[in-house]
Amino acid sequence: MSAAPPTPTAPTTPRRLPLTGVLRPGRPSEIWFKPALSVVASMAPPNLTLLALGRLDLAMYTMAGSLCALYTHNRPYAARARALVWVVFGMVGGLAVALVAASLTDSAALLVTVGALLAAAQKVLCDATRVGPPGNVVLSFVTSASLFVPQSLAQVPGHLALAAATGVWAWLICMAPGLLRPHGPERRATAAALKAAAACAATAETDTGGARARAAGYAAVQAAWQSLLSTKAPSRTRRALERLVVRAEVALAAPAEADAGRLRAWADELRGNGPVPQAELPPAAAEELLGVEAARPLWTRLGPLTPLAARTALGCALAGYASLALGIGRPYWALVTAASLYQANITLTWSRAVQRVVGNVAGVLVFLAVVPLAHLGPAALVLSCLAFSFGAEVLISRNYWLGSVCVTPMALLITEFAGYQAPGELIKERVVDTVVGALVGLAAAVAVTDRRAGDRVERALAAADRAREDAARLLAGPDPGPAALESARRSLAVALAALRATADAAAGEWWQRALPHERVVLTEQSGHRTLAATARRQGLLPRRSAGTETEDARA
Repeated sequence: MSAAPPTPTAPTTPRRLPLTGVLRPGRPSEIWFKPALSVVASMAPPNLTLLALGRLDLAMYTMAGSLCALYTHNRPYAARARALVWVVFGMVGGLAVALVAASLTDSAALLVTVGALLAAAQKVLCDATRVGPPGNVVLSFVTSASLFVPQSLAQVPGHLALAAATGVWAWLICMAPGLLRPHGPERRATAAALKAAAACAATAETDTGGARARAAGYAAVQAAWQSLLSTKAPSRTRRALERLVVRAEVALAAPAEADAGRLRAWADELRGNGPVPQAELPPAAAEELLGVEAARPLWTRLGPLTPLAARTALGCALAGYASLALGIGRPYWALVTAASLYQANITLTWSRAVQRVVGNVAGVLVFLAVVPLAHLGPAALVLSCLAFSFGAEVLISRNYWLGSVCVTPMALLITEFAGYQAPGELIKERVVDTVVGALVGLAAAVAVTDRRAGDRVERALAAADRAREDAARLLAGPDPGPAALESARRSLAVALAALRATADAAAGEWWQRALPHERVVLTEQSGHRTLAATARRQGLLPRRSAGTETEDARA
């Protein structure tokens, strides 16, 4: 292993925050229709029932449970069943804290503090458990809004029961597609890995775009492994999908030798319920598919999120206090705006702030256009909310600001479930709270620095070096076992994917020492060569001469 060059310790000058491309629409999610249809199916029966009973004032509590239908659509059904239960528990638990706090105090400042702490906890738990999209934003919206609804302790159990009942209904809605496509999520994740590997194979390795394609490919492969390994029960379908993911992984190790057309053809065959294409593997490799798991224990993911938790708590609290100081009657709008901003680093947080402000301003204009229709009667109000909830999920995967164009009028209309609100006042308060929440939230992100980002890059570099050395040591031996080779290859692939993700996240942070970019690139290059050599030893790639193979492993 080559000696590492000294790493500068002086803080770097903050880079210019981007504007180009922040609002550019992207490709929609392949499963955009699933959360869109699920949330409508989950919200419509409870809201229409309340409409028939003349109790639309209770719709906020039923919507709390119904909005759980937005989650876990990318997970296999066995894992989805477990994760969605926790989402419902988290939603009802956060709602319980908010309603009890609202019933015990009238202090708006104290309620903002409770909302900020809840938002920070929701952000950390959602990021650590990878629950999302939509992550913490929906949870924070519900709990923050509930803090400012007049409440008594005697009413809390009934309101929580409504949320829990609709949460159960949302669970059933999200699980229902499993009756038709029991392996749909795993097939989609595997297809995404194959397509990403094909894109990498079609791009020159020496090109900057090739490096990005390879990083995206490894991220897709790790997501596919997480999907497959989250289902404990083995099956023929799962084993066939594992072989395809191995093929995608091997293609990323040696993209110049991969057949991009064949990878795309396999991905296309995974659509629908047809037979899973059979990817042939050497017998020794096929018997040892279950190497190391890509997911780390939950507790190991909480520590790095500490700065993010501090940013969220501080930013949400200050945004709410600023809204109160300006005399706005709904400080939770500013609080939720701040909670929605925080991403993996400051650069991404800035992009989200721009998207949030643009989307909300456009959304209030849409609200101004549709409010006469919504005011035709309670039925029109309910149907308008359902239409906007569907539109939000259709658009938000293309760009966050496009989804906000529908989310904003929906949120404004929800305030009218309890009674008529003056549109002009609602629009003014929403715009002011959005701007205040974005400015204060962004200031908190800059003030609370993540000085350990560089340390995490160093640890990721060390982990990748260890994984590469372990694989090289096995390759240098006379007869490494197939299980050891598969485990070493998978460990190195996971370490390289983690290194790239850590380096990308750290690159967007401010006020930290200069990052070892050159070392990261060199470690990735040598790691990829060792991956290719390991795959050749396993028989997953054509063999080269012994001297060339040994040189690749030690590079």
